[in-house]
Amino acid sequence: MPGCCRVGFAYDAASHRTLGGVPTTTASPTASVLPVRRHSPAIDVSGLIKTFGSLRALDGLDLDVETGQIHGFLGPNGAGKSTTIRVLLGMYRRDSGVVRVLGMDPRHDAERITRRCAYVPGDVALWPTLTGAQTLDALAALRSGRDRAREAELIEAFRLDPHKPVRSYSKGNRQKVMLVAALAAPCDLVILDEPTSGLDPLQAEVFVDAVRDAAGQGRTVLMSSHIMAEVDRLCDSVTIIKDGRTVESGQLEQLRHLRASRITCLIPPKQSPSCGRHRWSRWLHRERGAQRSPSKDPAQVSFPQPDADGRLSISVPTDRVPATLRQLLAAGAQEVTCTPASLDEVFLQHYEAAAR
Repeated sequence: MPGCCRVGFAYDAASHRTLGGVPTTTASPTASVLPVRRHSPAIDVSGLIKTFGSLRALDGLDLDVETGQIHGFLGPNGAGKSTTIRVLLGMYRRDSGVVRVLGMDPRHDAERITRRCAYVPGDVALWPTLTGAQTLDALAALRSGRDRAREAELIEAFRLDPHKPVRSYSKGNRQKVMLVAALAAPCDLVILDEPTSGLDPLQAEVFVDAVRDAAGQGRTVLMSSHIMAEVDRLCDSVTIIKDGRTVESGQLEQLRHLRASRITCLIPPKQSPSCGRHRWSRWLHRERGAQRSPSKDPAQVSFPQPDADGRLSISVPTDRVPATLRQLLAAGAQEVTCTPASLDEVFLQHYEAAAR
């Protein structure tokens, strides 16, 4: 194909061939497809290790993505997200560990896996001499099926002109081509690596709706992203990695509630000292004393005093929320709100140290 260039899939070490956005591989004659259990996860990774020379990019990483879920895959640059994705797709061979994708081992069954999944890389490169429509044709030809009606819907929703040559596309429009191809594909697994890079806010909303629609049709979505609000809105569960290791994983709502909640309120400055700020200060003193206990995690708790206008914002461990709310109400607090920890707060707890 003239003017062909990399589309995100690199190459499979077993065959050394690429085409479009999907690696074409020669299946091993001994490749064995593991039977997919009725409730088996779409992605099951345990103890994954991958090194590049002296660099240990993945150091015993675990990843479990349930079928039909939208799963967030979080970590700063260099944490190992893209390396993990390339191992899942058979583009990199692992050094050790267990990896199963749709019940298959990408070391042996990369071709079968990639025919059942769609992938949008973080750095999209397409054939510059083809139009957007021709690129979609080429990508669809590499899979076993195509949903032209859904492609047309997404082309319109993303406001993509498919008749222009790829070389005239902006970064955002190249991203749209790959998103249309992936989110319209009749596949079992969609893997998205920084998928909204280059999209404006309106198109990012279209993306959110399209991912929800794909999940509603029973597809599993693994989404790597740095945009916490995007993951917060979309994902059922998340895995946070650091330095090639999993540091936290679970249902998003559960992770929020295990962390400190944020309470905001107004304690009017003119409240009587016996029932207002003075009462809050006395209780605050007792709480600070309790925090000195070795069983407490002082990093999870912060009890500041109200500002000059009486505004107060505090971070409180989940088990201390009821007592804190009682004391605030007894102190005459008004306009009280209590919200679980945001995904940003959960994420940042693991990245106080500089990322490597």
